[in-house]
Amino acid sequence: MITIQGTIEEIIFQNESNGYTVAVMETEDDVVTIVGTIPVINIGETLKVQGKWDYHPNFGQQLKVELYSTVVPATINGIEKYLSSGLIPGIGPKTAKKIVEEFGKDSIDILQYNPEKLKLVEGIGEKKAEKITEAFVEQRELRDIMIFLQGYGISTTYGVKIYKKYGNETIPKVQENPYRLSEDIFGIGFKMADKIAQSMGVDKRSKYRVHAGIKFVLMESSGKGHTYIPQGELINEALKILSVEPELIEEGIRELALNQEVQLENLEKDMAVYYMPYYYAETNVCKKLVEISQGETNKLDIDVDKKIKKIEDEDSIKFAEKQKESIRESVENGLIVITGGPGTGKTTTINSIIKLFQGQGQSILLAAPTGRAAKRMSEATGREAKTIHRLLEYNYVDEEVGMAFARDDGTPLEADVVIIDEVSMVDILLMNTLLKAILPGTRLILVGDVDQLPSVGPGNVLKDIIESKIIKVVKLDEIFRQAQESMIVVNAHKINKGEKPLLNVKDKDFFFMTRNKGEDIVETILELSKERLPNFNGYDPLKDIQILSPMKKGDTGVNELNSRMQESLNPKHPSKKEKKSGDITFRVGDKVMQIKNNYRMKWKLLDDELVVEEGEGVFNGDYGFITEIDNEEGQMTILFDDNRKAVYQFGQIDELRLAYATTIHKSQGSEFPVVIIPVCWGPPMLLTRNLLYTAITRAKELVVLVGMERYLYTMINNNRIATRYSGLNRRLVQVFDMIMRK
Repeated sequence: MITIQGTIEEIIFQNESNGYTVAVMETEDDVVTIVGTIPVINIGETLKVQGKWDYHPNFGQQLKVELYSTVVPATINGIEKYLSSGLIPGIGPKTAKKIVEEFGKDSIDILQYNPEKLKLVEGIGEKKAEKITEAFVEQRELRDIMIFLQGYGISTTYGVKIYKKYGNETIPKVQENPYRLSEDIFGIGFKMADKIAQSMGVDKRSKYRVHAGIKFVLMESSGKGHTYIPQGELINEALKILSVEPELIEEGIRELALNQEVQLENLEKDMAVYYMPYYYAETNVCKKLVEISQGETNKLDIDVDKKIKKIEDEDSIKFAEKQKESIRESVENGLIVITGGPGTGKTTTINSIIKLFQGQGQSILLAAPTGRAAKRMSEATGREAKTIHRLLEYNYVDEEVGMAFARDDGTPLEADVVIIDEVSMVDILLMNTLLKAILPGTRLILVGDVDQLPSVGPGNVLKDIIESKIIKVVKLDEIFRQAQESMIVVNAHKINKGEKPLLNVKDKDFFFMTRNKGEDIVETILELSKERLPNFNGYDPLKDIQILSPMKKGDTGVNELNSRMQESLNPKHPSKKEKKSGDITFRVGDKVMQIKNNYRMKWKLLDDELVVEEGEGVFNGDYGFITEIDNEEGQMTILFDDNRKAVYQFGQIDELRLAYATTIHKSQGSEFPVVIIPVCWGPPMLLTRNLLYTAITRAKELVVLVGMERYLYTMINNNRIATRYSGLNRRLVQVFDMIMRK
């Protein structure tokens, strides 16, 4: 093998998912192109590499790297390049130059052994010195750990996640039990952990392996919305990944049950196997729902029908019978569900319920599952509505506890009435957390459209509650005259019934544009967003128009649409700073979305540039715009659409995606003035009626469908709703039967 040493002058290509790199290295004698898996390198670093020469027909002679190690740069020029490469947050080209001017060849030693001296450099205070030192130490640790993980085929992306979880204990923890990676690290499945374990010599029939495989199947099933899985199905799925005798899997299930890691329950024809968090959540939700619905509430000494008439007179409205029933039942019951589609008066009903209770001196709290849904609720009611997480005061406690809810059964919510909107989005875990904080005697009103897509997380909470017929449910089913003027409302109800929508009615708000090729669909969407709709009604292409696609991949999928929309609406320009993360290039001005809950992300609420509130927590589905990219500090600033400003370190921007287009699933709880939907071929599981219904009901003013009519009717006729294994309905019926027998 050839061994050479030199400084990285240019990185031509780097795949962050697997670490494959093409770079230009300058040695004492020559300039060499090196290729291979070389994670976590930066321009300016000095490497010692070992490998073999190879000739590429297009790019000439290259050194295929098999082993490498980092070398502290020896020259002042090399040190300055190394420090200014962006490797260490807080040190950009200007700061690197100042450090080298101050300390010369000792700069690296100062960072490593005497970091307090950094404060001698102009512009570096105590806080910045601490930040630089921490980042430098972390990079050193990370590099050693990366080389260890690389030996087992773990990519750079996952290596960083593993390091963030285990820190400097990464190597011993992975060596002790590599299967823990599939439980602890998001994105590392059983197969990857198994591959690592096999390379370490772990027996295929080991209990650790069998247990890990069973738990992996259970976690995979929860990702599909299930709270449990039938034992026969669990064994079959586990056999596919474990390739061991079925008896070993059966034994593993029994052992996990004895260890209280899973719960077994008899079904009619099989055994239900629950992962314990979902079992506890489901049983507790059932218990609390029955307790709240059957519990005593503070009786209001009022004539409800007189109050209803008074509200009608004061607000110049005429309630439908089901709306009146909703108001009556909210007074008479501790727990009520109000459901209904668009245009059936849910908002008017909730506002009237609030007005009635407020008039009786009752304290009221409002909440919804997402930030956008909470914002909509605030706008509709004129009162503050919070996310459920904020309502329950979800905050960081300490290193040992981590994140926790301050509101629970020990410190319940202090309110007479709690109203939760968009309950179709609430999964079993979040519902359990909410119900823990509801004090007996508090009225709980759950509002949602049961025909929307179910929650992303496990469970079928709203549907199960309604179908159990144990909890009082009022379904609003009359479309109001004003709503009947909207083709969005009319067609949403038609589609929900499996009927053909009315297309292109003159001077209305629902249009279909026929295009027969994927590229033509995309071009039409670009034209609509950039020119036709802004010119037609002054719509802002970024703030008012949202593209919703059933799919992520393909010509009309979210990934391709985002790339094309960015190119069209926010093209590359010398004045706009950029930052590449994986396959995505983020640019100042881009529309972005948070794709996971980050409860510790700090934010500041702005009002005319003044900070009026500070807090923590950015949530899955929050939309915003990139206002600043600071390559010197390694930071990106996002202004979310509710005027919260958050600063992301570059290491956190994998939590963001471009959001000119989003999947329909991600749009739940949101509402946009204009929605554009591509309609073309896709997997049958995605071309469904309730997916189309959900997309259409996200629009307030205008819906434009672009594509092929036959696929529109395919979606309408496909009323396939994936079965979710959930026991809440069954539990509610069983518990209520027991109460009635008493």
